[in-house]
Amino acid sequence: MTSPQTKPIRVMLISDLQIVLWGLEKLALEMQPRLELAGTTTDCLTAAQALADSPVDVMLVDLDGNIRMDEISALCSMSPAKVLALSGSRDIALCDSAILAGARGVLAKTESAEAIVKAIEKVHQGELWIDRSATSRILHHLGEKRIPHYETPDQRKIASLTRRELQTVSEITRDAAASGKQIAERLKISENTLRNHLNSIYAKLGISSRLELFAYAKLHAINNKP
Repeated sequence: MTSPQTKPIRVMLISDLQIVLWGLEKLALEMQPRLELAGTTTDCLTAAQALADSPVDVMLVDLDGNIRMDEISALCSMSPAKVLALSGSRDIALCDSAILAGARGVLAKTESAEAIVKAIEKVHQGELWIDRSATSRILHHLGEKRIPHYETPDQRKIASLTRRELQTVSEITRDAAASGKQIAERLKISENTLRNHLNSIYAKLGISSRLELFAYAKLHAINNKP
């Protein structure tokens, strides 16, 4: 039986580039028993859904596709799993932004397999995987409050929700197992009105079911909004 000290680290791989997922999955499988593949996904919304069903220790996130910094920040806020970013870019600002978003480190894709596994292990243990120059730059950014503010497409979608629609989302995410009737009673509205609210919410957020709404709300912390 595997002891707690030798228990493999459960790693989720997140990349919208299939070739990257294939390479990382191959790495995870070859590095047994040090790593255990917890799953692979091409987007953070699916990752958020998976986190509710399966324990994950480290999320290895590819920065070179379409995954955004606000999505990384949301993943960090909704799960105790550590985020380790991976990039083939030499863009210092990109790497620093990932750390500011909550990633515990950034790895170059040119690193060896052993270096990647070592970084995963260190991050899992609670350490940071960044060099001294990056630490200085990030502290400077924080001290000067130079983190740029910009509105993402998802933030614009969420901003379009009415106060009543936000209350509906909050009630659904508070108790995902509740029936439509129970939610309607708590909101003091009819089930027909609830369906109208949900249809409007789905249209605004670009989703189609309560399961997707639950994951989307958790990923973007909609239930924490006033």
